[in-house]
Amino acid sequence: MRLTVAQATIRFLANQYSERDGQRHRLIAGCFGIFGHGNVAGLGQALRQAELDGDPGMTYYQCRNEQAMVHTAVAYARMTARMSTFACTTSIGPGATNLVTGAALATVNRLPVLLLPGDIFATRVASPVLQELEDSRSYDVSVNDTLRPVSRFWDRINRPEQLPAALLAAMRVLTDPAETGAVTLAMPQDVQAEAYDWPDELFTERTWHVPRPVPEPAALARAAQALRGARRPLIVAGGGVTYSDANDELASFARRTGIPVAETQAGRGALPHDHPCAVGPIGVTGSTAANALAAEADVVLGIGTRYSDFTTASRSLFAEPSVRFVNLNVAAFDAAKLGAVSVVADAREGLRALDAALPRWQVSEERRKLAVTLTRRWDDAVDEARRPGPGPLTQSQLIGAVNDAARPADVVVCAAGSMPGDLHKLWRPASPRQYHVEYGYSCMGYEIAGGLGVKLAQPDAEVFVLVGDGSYLMMAQELVTAVAEGLKLVVVLVDNRGYASIGALSEQVGGARFGTVYRYRDPASGRFDGQPLPVDLAANAASLGADVLTADTLDEVRAALVKARAAATTTVVHVRTELGGPGSPANDAWWDVPVAAVSTTPDGPPARQRYVERKATQRGHWSGL
Repeated sequence: MRLTVAQATIRFLANQYSERDGQRHRLIAGCFGIFGHGNVAGLGQALRQAELDGDPGMTYYQCRNEQAMVHTAVAYARMTARMSTFACTTSIGPGATNLVTGAALATVNRLPVLLLPGDIFATRVASPVLQELEDSRSYDVSVNDTLRPVSRFWDRINRPEQLPAALLAAMRVLTDPAETGAVTLAMPQDVQAEAYDWPDELFTERTWHVPRPVPEPAALARAAQALRGARRPLIVAGGGVTYSDANDELASFARRTGIPVAETQAGRGALPHDHPCAVGPIGVTGSTAANALAAEADVVLGIGTRYSDFTTASRSLFAEPSVRFVNLNVAAFDAAKLGAVSVVADAREGLRALDAALPRWQVSEERRKLAVTLTRRWDDAVDEARRPGPGPLTQSQLIGAVNDAARPADVVVCAAGSMPGDLHKLWRPASPRQYHVEYGYSCMGYEIAGGLGVKLAQPDAEVFVLVGDGSYLMMAQELVTAVAEGLKLVVVLVDNRGYASIGALSEQVGGARFGTVYRYRDPASGRFDGQPLPVDLAANAASLGADVLTADTLDEVRAALVKARAAATTTVVHVRTELGGPGSPANDAWWDVPVAAVSTTPDGPPARQRYVERKATQRGHWSGL
């Protein structure tokens, strides 16, 4: 079959499928793209030809920002439990380098996405071409090499003969639950347009079977032995629970054994809020219940978690001197962390095996009652934070209103800033995929693009995007894509005229909110402490094609959410809150952010002293079992 390299790539991708538990999915659901001279004549032509030929296998979506389209693909992959994703194509130069942040986010979060950036001429006949970065050390370097460290697989297709092996390798990594992340195939623009006679079998339907590795018997025995000896065990549930569809197994195992279950950001919703063993979020943005149980836990069973510093409170949370870890994870890299007993297995299969290995073992009734008591106290604190009050609208009240408006099948989307921390504490998930917060890379600008990916994956769900003004100003343009594609989002835009999260952190480390408010520079002082900037985010959202509702009080927010839910098009609910207003309930967990050892500012030395004191609580957890 004689096709160009680009045409062959598109035809191949349209015939790739994933399968797990007998359920088959299209592996590459479509292609996001922004065209330039590096891909318009190659992949652009191939996508247009597929569309004109009526090929439904590779729908093209026009996006507005290259980083954003990777976020959209990542969100889609997360909502499909990593069984399906999108390809993303760009031109060479800035289009390609704009992919780097999205690729890092995908790889950090262990989520698959296929990147197809254009590249400079393989023949080099016209070098340097427009947007080419010249490197005096080698003619074989292009800006696409920046994608190497953030990709799980990276290759450059310099000859048509190289394409089949590279495509097969790319699909292998995308469907490997332990290795998945961003996959990059750099496509020189001349090679994209080159013709070649391909074997017909390259384009036959191919199904990639996503494995469910079972625990190695000896490792399972070691894990069961450790748990049998535990008097104060705790489960830390990460995103791997939901990616493996192990939520029912976790619920059953926890209910039978009585082990309390705390949840990471990616693991939020692993159990429904009202499960008797659910003790809420853990870590820096966790509940007092989960953190108190973690502080005295003697055995911690981590399931599908990578133990970020927010989860472990920078390794100060698990304070019991004899604490030991058992890690169930499909990736050996994560299973071995914290000197743990490693059980390398699929979360669902591992939980089933552990349950069978501990047929009569349970925690004490006293331990169950303590977990319930602590959780009720935390729930009371959350109720108080969400309750209407006489003062200005707070972010906690706003989150409560959105939570009340969301149904179990709906999804809340968020990423960086103060909102994810408050959501982790305050949101009460009713289903495993209702809570969608990107906090592995904590990437500002993910929110609206991510919401688009969620809506593509679950078109019947109401998708509530919570975004602060800082993130909105970084990347709001995918509102245009949502409007163009008729993909309705409800965007709750929280406008407090500054960076709430980093401002609060600045105060904690002696920085007094320096550089975190939106104000004019005062001519007299030379500082950013003049009048507030006249930025109209509501008008901006309307100019991008969204319907806009404004709300300043809790009652107005609730009414606006009802209208937005009933609307047929993307609607932005613009809400003003106070910068530095009342926060979510405190939990005393610590995050290691170094404070200047020498400072002449009045708040610097006290902040340094507090830092030194908390630094002393960190532990290495090297001893193993």
